[in-house]
Amino acid sequence: MSTRRRADSQDSLEEPNDEVVPYSDDETDDELEDELDQTQDQLPEEPGVEARPAPAAVEPGWSVRANDREYCKRPEFQKKVFLCIKKSKYSGNAIKTYKYNVITFLPLNLYEQFKRAANLYFLCLLILQIIPQISTLPWYTTLVPLVLVLGITAIKDLADDLARHRMDNEINNRKCDVLLNGRFVETKWMNIQVGDVVRLKKNDFIPADILTLSSSNPNSLCYVETAELDGETNLKFKMGLKVTDERLQEENQLANFNAMIMCEEPNNRLDKFVGTMIWESQSYALDLDHMLLRGCKIRNTDVCHGLVIFAGNDTKIMRNGGKTRFKRTTIDKLMNYMVYTIFVLLILICAGLAIGHTYWYESIGMNAWYLYDGLDQTSSYRGFLSFWGYIIILNTMVPISLYVSVEVIRLGQSKFINWDLQMYYAEKDTPAKARTTTLNEQLGQIEYIFSDKTGTLTQNIMAFKKCTITGRSYGEPTNSEGVSLERGKPADFSWNKYADKKFQFHDSFLVTCIRSKKDPQMLEFFKLLSLCHTVMVEQKEDELVYQAASPDEGALVTAARNFGFVFLSRTQDTITISEMGEETSYEVLALLDFNSDRKRMSIILRFPDGKLRLYCKGADTVIYQRLAENSPNKETTQEALDIFANETLRTLCLCYKDISESDYEAWAQKHQTASVSMGNREEALDVVYEEIEKDLMLIGATAIEDKLQDGVPETIAKLAKADIKIWVLTGDKKETAENIGFSCQLLTDDMKLHYGEDVNDQLKERQTRRRNDPQGRNKKIKEPFFTGPDKNALIITGGWLNEILYEKKKKRRRLRLKKLGKRHTNPNKPSDIDQPIDDWEKEKRQEDFVDMACECSAVICCRVTPKQKANVVSLVKRCKRAVTLSIGDGANDVNMIKTADIGVGISGQEGMQAVMSSDYAFAQFRYLERLLLVHGRWSYIRMCKFLGYFFYKNFAFTLVHFWFSFFNGFSSQTAYEDWFITLYNVCYSSLPVLLVGLLDQDVNDKLSLRFPKLYLPGQLGVMFNYKTFFVSLFHGIFTSLIIFFIPYGAFLQTMGQDGEAPSDYQSLAVVAASSLIITVNLQISLNTSYWTFVNFFAVLGSIAIYFGIMFDIHSAGIHVIFPSTFTFTGAASNALRQPYLWLTIILTVGICLLPVVCIQFLYQTIWPSVGDRIQRNRKKFEKEDEEEERKKRKPTFQRGARSRRSAYAFSHSTGYANLITTGRSIRQRPRTRPELRDSIREVPQAENN
Repeated sequence: MSTRRRADSQDSLEEPNDEVVPYSDDETDDELEDELDQTQDQLPEEPGVEARPAPAAVEPGWSVRANDREYCKRPEFQKKVFLCIKKSKYSGNAIKTYKYNVITFLPLNLYEQFKRAANLYFLCLLILQIIPQISTLPWYTTLVPLVLVLGITAIKDLADDLARHRMDNEINNRKCDVLLNGRFVETKWMNIQVGDVVRLKKNDFIPADILTLSSSNPNSLCYVETAELDGETNLKFKMGLKVTDERLQEENQLANFNAMIMCEEPNNRLDKFVGTMIWESQSYALDLDHMLLRGCKIRNTDVCHGLVIFAGNDTKIMRNGGKTRFKRTTIDKLMNYMVYTIFVLLILICAGLAIGHTYWYESIGMNAWYLYDGLDQTSSYRGFLSFWGYIIILNTMVPISLYVSVEVIRLGQSKFINWDLQMYYAEKDTPAKARTTTLNEQLGQIEYIFSDKTGTLTQNIMAFKKCTITGRSYGEPTNSEGVSLERGKPADFSWNKYADKKFQFHDSFLVTCIRSKKDPQMLEFFKLLSLCHTVMVEQKEDELVYQAASPDEGALVTAARNFGFVFLSRTQDTITISEMGEETSYEVLALLDFNSDRKRMSIILRFPDGKLRLYCKGADTVIYQRLAENSPNKETTQEALDIFANETLRTLCLCYKDISESDYEAWAQKHQTASVSMGNREEALDVVYEEIEKDLMLIGATAIEDKLQDGVPETIAKLAKADIKIWVLTGDKKETAENIGFSCQLLTDDMKLHYGEDVNDQLKERQTRRRNDPQGRNKKIKEPFFTGPDKNALIITGGWLNEILYEKKKKRRRLRLKKLGKRHTNPNKPSDIDQPIDDWEKEKRQEDFVDMACECSAVICCRVTPKQKANVVSLVKRCKRAVTLSIGDGANDVNMIKTADIGVGISGQEGMQAVMSSDYAFAQFRYLERLLLVHGRWSYIRMCKFLGYFFYKNFAFTLVHFWFSFFNGFSSQTAYEDWFITLYNVCYSSLPVLLVGLLDQDVNDKLSLRFPKLYLPGQLGVMFNYKTFFVSLFHGIFTSLIIFFIPYGAFLQTMGQDGEAPSDYQSLAVVAASSLIITVNLQISLNTSYWTFVNFFAVLGSIAIYFGIMFDIHSAGIHVIFPSTFTFTGAASNALRQPYLWLTIILTVGICLLPVVCIQFLYQTIWPSVGDRIQRNRKKFEKEDEEEERKKRKPTFQRGARSRRSAYAFSHSTGYANLITTGRSIRQRPRTRPELRDSIREVPQAENN
């Protein structure tokens, strides 16, 4: 990949910095509006308006007094909560995520359930059934299903809330030492308050955002692990002020501490803290290096003391959580609209039948003496009562059992995800977990995936894979003689007592060369790795523990250790290593630390023989510019670098330079002057560093693998075949993110890469064309941004994202002026023609950006903030109306996870913030493939089949009343017996369709993964939409017509075997009901793709249950006990003993099902879907899968044709050089160092994300 020159930006005087994470605004839109509302009265008055008295001065935003809890309760810190109720603006430290308590559960839960239109509808229906004048059905026909639905939903909500209570209690009841009344007392987290002094111990979680006061380490240094923040085990250091370190070590000193802290208001910025400590009339500046953030963990520090600044919901980790959004699936929303459609149809039908009854009563009813009921009611009033009567009768068009059935199906599907052993990560004993039961079918409709990088795609493990020394490359499998092997085995390091047993290197020839000591350059190579770094070492129980600022440095020092050059210890001005068993100390004269501009680090050493040498390592792009003209092996090393880069390894060049004493003395004076410079110190030091870092001699290069999680490239490729687009949103540097993109095959060599400047130029061009077109605001430009045949990929940094999307920094003033009724104008500065002139243009610019990004095969957004991650997700949701999924593993991904339609957390790490906010959780990215292509697709198909059939069976059941009304004077008489109506959806037809919703599958899981195209119907929403709804409606109308009119025709002028004609109303009801039950149960059999014994039993069992209950209800015995409730005495036995009525039932069922069988046959024969074709050849594919399993081999690596420069293997933040050179982190070196154990343990490190 060639270096690209950035295009000139016309939007601002200076372009966005790709190295900086652009926290453009830490408020949400709502917070911004609230802030403007609160500050509006404090803005300057308009000229000419009468001045008001100035408000009394108040103390700055956030102030904390140490060891003074009462200070936070002062009246000036009170804020209004409700009406005249006030409370302190300082949050307590208790966390509350639950919704209910013992008192509020019942009323609040019922309120939430009755907000659902269907539940409210059935409550109104129940009230109508109590009114005698319009009641056509007993009240229990609605009460029983309603109570069942409300009860099951309430139990589910209660179980979910109890889990939240348990989690809250677990966190709130953690213990911490708090200084109370002059002594440290063990206190629960929930009781910690702002201003408390706390004592933390090694491996303790930090309970709040705390100002570091002192620690047991030198200079109050404190190491923290940020796993809860970003899912990584990277150690970062924090430190206290010098004054607090010296004066606040003892308990009595801490008890007398009474400083005042003035700082910024609580916010979500993880990279910034600004404050001042005022103590004994002296002011001390505070920044983020002095803050311990909630959720981090104390490491390698025995004791640490701190002052609570922000607690509970005010902490940065909680502020980054974003708003908890109520998520609903697309099917849920569509189902609600369909229920509203049914409401409208119901009202229209009932109105039509009521009008029919009015006309019938006027023409026939009032003239028939035998129909006189003794009531003097007009025909219009009778029609009005008939309307409400039919509302009650036809209420089953809106099935109340639908919602409870949906909940049962979702619960079952969630359990299947939890029980899936193929998503179980045995290494960390972590199963997959569906943390919600309401979104399963949405997993089958995902169009966009937004993924974090570090900890999600990668393992945070760096491995030394290859190297090139003096022009020869090492790392391929070879034996000790240098003969290449097909399958190498790990080199033998048993000769080295310090070797790390976990380290693996397959080139045994390199080990042989090292041990022979014949090549001095090779020895120099590994000596450089053991000396030129900022790794700090600590001795713990006769073991060495390495603490590296980046995992890359840890991997390089570990590699040097295994090859015989072991870093043992360092002081402020010396570094000691073991060189092939011989211990040697070097004097450190200068340490030139890494930063993101230099992309290299150097160390100047005085050797034991007095020689001075500079060692340097850095990115090849900067090292090659500084090599001496006579430096050897440039070309061969360059070729090796290209090969390493094509293998997506992270490369690093190593070089050295011998320095004379006089040159060093002259340079040291310049260095001293620059290091005490008051202004632009960093720039001055960089200039001095440049002077010494030139004319370098190249030794070689290293190649480190940033290990991906297992199966990441295959998963991404499989999801791409399913037409799922993957965007990577990360806080990492552009080079690193791009490198990982190639590693995981999200980016490929045949893609054309577009960067922020390219995107900005194209968007400005589109904006200009729209402005110049007179019809620009009325028509949409449909031209693609990329017209060539090449695949495109977009790589954009957070700074350019703000520039392109015109982020809210500029919006703040515009909104404020808008509230004051002013225009956003500045007469002294001409308006920028490249910026959007109004909200419509800004909206169009954002849509253009999304359209451009969606034309790309891959999108990587790097150096983005947690807020920007969420904004990108929200933008795609809004502009594309697409179903989105976000996956991450840290607190910086929480906002993104909550914003997406589906949030997935990577569990199994120590950081669990993402998991706690997610909808689904598992341990490895590769499980996403199975979650979507298997469980998601199955869930979607099952839910669509269930809903389509459920609507059909209820239309078929209910509309029989409609046809019957034409023969009963529209008198609201039911076509069935009352108990049949009550039990139809509960007992007679629920189990088969419930099992289809739980167990059905068109193809098995292996074929689902083998053919990702099967996923497309879910994205297109073709299996459940208004078309399928109306198909179910017309199918139900057809079935109801057959079920009523064939028995009606059979009963018309017929004679039974005994000479009697069972053509009474009750016999007709029995025959129609029997035909209906058999039809709907056989219909679900035709819709079932996956038969089990349970399905077979459910279909036959439902029919058997119907006949068993019907004969019991129609028996004489139960009629004697409840004569008014069970009125169909003997109807079933009388009707069903007639053979011709059985023939009628068979004929009815046959006519109902025959068209369905024919249509399904034609579709599968003439217009088969992809699923039909795969199902037809299922056995063939299954046999092929078995053969492939037997022949399966690991794929061989194919190198790309194009050279890419990999990211330099350094940390993304400044290292520990400042701590080392000042001596602040160095303990007094013991006079005698005990023998080290054979194994040297290294603490795993990770990059910042």
